[in-house]
Amino acid sequence: MSGLVPEWIVSAFAVATVFVVMFNLGLDMAPRDFANAWRRPALMFKALFAVLVAAPVLAIVVARVLHLPRPAEIGMVVMAIAPGAPIALRRSLAAGGDRDFAPGLQVTIALLAVISMPLSVAALDGLYSASATISPWQLLRQVLLAQFLPLALGVCLGQMHGPAAAWLQPRLSRLGQWLLGALAMLAIVGFWSVLIATGPPVAIAIVLTTLAGLAVGHFLGGPNPATRTAVAISTALRNPGLALLAAALNSAPPGVKATILTCLVVTALTVTPYAIWRSRYS
Repeated sequence: MSGLVPEWIVSAFAVATVFVVMFNLGLDMAPRDFANAWRRPALMFKALFAVLVAAPVLAIVVARVLHLPRPAEIGMVVMAIAPGAPIALRRSLAAGGDRDFAPGLQVTIALLAVISMPLSVAALDGLYSASATISPWQLLRQVLLAQFLPLALGVCLGQMHGPAAAWLQPRLSRLGQWLLGALAMLAIVGFWSVLIATGPPVAIAIVLTTLAGLAVGHFLGGPNPATRTAVAISTALRNPGLALLAAALNSAPPGVKATILTCLVVTALTVTPYAIWRSRYS
């Protein structure tokens, strides 16, 4: 699955991008922001249902209806059971997501992924007559290093050195935007052969699954436009790092990894029009 750009370069850009984005988000947040979301428990539980239950079910249904090849179906489902995309919070806030709800939702999803993914893998074993496993400790390490560490560092700096945080934030915001753009181009160029190899049916299935996730999240996000945006984007965007970790630990065939990488690109493109539309309400 080699492309024009070595995979390690794309991975390095992904790590740098996530660190900068999460650190920058933390600069403008206080610890209380992460607890605010639970002041609306009914909304939180609906959001978690959309992210942890509805999204995987939608992926399975779409893949089965379109009769995708088994590796492509498994790749879609593995991506669907990997919640808490690191850039979901940034995209949600940029699109007008509720600042009192989105951070707490992101943290809750990331923590629950440590429990939900092993349970989902066990459930899928019955569906696919397989024997896959994934360790909660490996997931926890991935979540802590990729999301919580840079976010916590940003929060600490913002609380302890306000002027320095105020100076850094606009500069890191611009850097994050450039890194996101570069990462998108590297992913497309680097994995172009992978994207082509998966074929139009897989891309169509990913688009349909993403649109369905946006619709379910939007519906369950309550009457407030800002919370609807937050839940919809969190439901649609999945965590490719956790998905690739699960695939690697279980020696998944190349077609599964190819589908996960295709999901990464196609989902991001599909969510963009929705994010632009919702930003008009912010």
